[in-house]
Amino acid sequence: MLSALGVESLESLFAHLPAEVRLNRPLNIPPGKSEYEIVDYFRARGEACAPPGSHGYASFLGAGVYQHYRPVLVDTVVSRSEFLTSYTPYQAEISQGTLTTIFEFQTMICQLTGMDVANASMYDGSTAVPEAAMMAVRLTGRDRILTSRTVHPEYREVLATYARNQGMPVDELDYLRETGALDLGQIEQKIDAQTAAVIIQSPNFFGIVEDVRRAAEIAHRHGALLIFVFAEAVSLGVLEPPRDADIVAGELQSFAISPSYGGPFAGIIATKEKFMRQMPGRIVGETKDTRGNRAFCLTLAAREQHIRREKATSNICTNQALIALMATVFMTVYGKQGLRELASQNLAKAHYLAGKLPLRFTGPFFNEFVVSTSSRAPDAINRALLERKIIGGLALGRFYPELDHAMLLCATEMSRREDMDIVAEAFT
Repeated sequence: MLSALGVESLESLFAHLPAEVRLNRPLNIPPGKSEYEIVDYFRARGEACAPPGSHGYASFLGAGVYQHYRPVLVDTVVSRSEFLTSYTPYQAEISQGTLTTIFEFQTMICQLTGMDVANASMYDGSTAVPEAAMMAVRLTGRDRILTSRTVHPEYREVLATYARNQGMPVDELDYLRETGALDLGQIEQKIDAQTAAVIIQSPNFFGIVEDVRRAAEIAHRHGALLIFVFAEAVSLGVLEPPRDADIVAGELQSFAISPSYGGPFAGIIATKEKFMRQMPGRIVGETKDTRGNRAFCLTLAAREQHIRREKATSNICTNQALIALMATVFMTVYGKQGLRELASQNLAKAHYLAGKLPLRFTGPFFNEFVVSTSSRAPDAINRALLERKIIGGLALGRFYPELDHAMLLCATEMSRREDMDIVAEAFT
């Protein structure tokens, strides 16, 4: 930066400031702190001056919406008026900034998922799943979908709504009661010549890591596609990218997108290059302008605004460009190694907490896990935790009646040891 400005040193950069307003000593904060630890430090100083009980709550609630740290740079970038007020970038000559960020977003999603192409984002993970299913129907000429019960229940509800008027039968695959993973044997039993795709989620709704390769082998042997779904994007920092899948549909809320009472979020669909023309949404591509400079434009937009309605792949008419920009800044800030370290922190903290609690399933997990609550109702545990200013887990009986005495808990890099110990005490 100094070189670009033609300045020799940092002192020269600030030479115009009066000496009395310049700080000539290091900041008075402990050394070796990460950004979110520094933010916590100053927040704690502020809470010391606030009325008792006015500070926030710790949270161990996951289930598709996760409490991760949001780098301060995210809001700095997305608050710029060029991004905050921009409209759909139809006119490439005045939208190069937005088109560039979308192009970088697509590139990073491909690197993250192991796919060849990614679209410019979807509304969220729940709408990405049925769009991926309809894409599989178009590609295979078949109409039946098999989906695991361990896919997020609300994603499955949205899929059922889409399927109802699409003439697209949806059948569900059960999970193994011991491990919490998809029963792969049920794919063999239920798949047939009309099955277009098998949908699995990993880590699944119980937090269990699924055998993606084995599921793909079974689906492909019967001429069906495999749709891989993720709700916790941070898991891709340590898990193998789903290269064996044909279509990837996911949710990026974990990448610096605030929970915000449930949205707006940003979903994605990524796929192999040979399937690209049936992908919903749109793609930004790289080209050159009349002067030979690198430029960007909307390359593929197979939707009814642009082509004949009967040829359109989807009636999705927009994307979440501003929200996707948050995820883009997040991925840029962390980078490959940073995302791996972040995922490792999630893994370690979740296993620390899980080691103190009675696990319901034996399968390998990332940062979420299911705990048995014995004879005590999950709601009673959550009420006790709330009195300690801690938001507990999800009572699973709401979606899985057979798990009415089980709770889904999540621990992320934001979870503190003292709060995890309190959660463990609540179960005893």
